[in-house]
Amino acid sequence: MLKTPSPTTPLASGHAEGVSNDEFRAAMSRLAAGVVLVTAQEPPLDPDDPEAPGMEDVGMTATAFMSVSLDPPLVMVSLRTGARMDDLLDEQPLWAVSVLAESQRHIAGRFAMKGRISDRLLFEDIPYARGEATGAPLVGGALATLECRTEQRVTAGDHTLVIGRVLTAHVPSAEGGPLLYFRGRYRQLG
Repeated sequence: MLKTPSPTTPLASGHAEGVSNDEFRAAMSRLAAGVVLVTAQEPPLDPDDPEAPGMEDVGMTATAFMSVSLDPPLVMVSLRTGARMDDLLDEQPLWAVSVLAESQRHIAGRFAMKGRISDRLLFEDIPYARGEATGAPLVGGALATLECRTEQRVTAGDHTLVIGRVLTAHVPSAEGGPLLYFRGRYRQLG
C-alpha cells in the first residue's frame, strides 16, 4: 500500500510536496484574467528641496486585480513584495486603476517590461486625465477607471495584497472588449 504524503509537507524549496513553480505557473496560466494599469503619484524624494521635481507618475500592469466587496466598495490588487509599486503604496495610500480595453495591449506591455525606461517617458504619449480624488493618471479609452485609498495590506507569500476602498468609479468607454491575459499572452474575447 502506498502512503500518500500530506499535501502540506514542505520540500526543501519551501513548496508543498508535489507542487513545483513550473506546475503552479502552468496551472494558473489557464485562468484568464483582466488586465489593468495601476497608477499612483510618487511624492518628491526631498520635499524640503525647492529644486526637487514635483510628484512623479508611476504605473504598473497587473492581472491579479479583483472586486472584494460592494458595501463598502473594495477592490484588491496583488503586488510582488518589494516591487516599486508595492513600496510606493506602502507609503502613498492613494492610487488608481484603469481597466484596459483590447486595443490597449501596447500600454499593458509597456508598463510590464522588466528593466524599463522611466515611467515619465512611458506616460509621455498615452492620453490620460488626472483623477479628481487621487491625482493619479487615468488612461483615456479605458473600459473603466477607479480611484482608491488603501484600507489594508496583507502579506501573502512573495506578494502583498493591497485592498483599497473605491473613492470614484467611472465607465468612460463602452466601446470594445476587455484586454485579457491567458497562457502567458495578452488576448481578446472572441
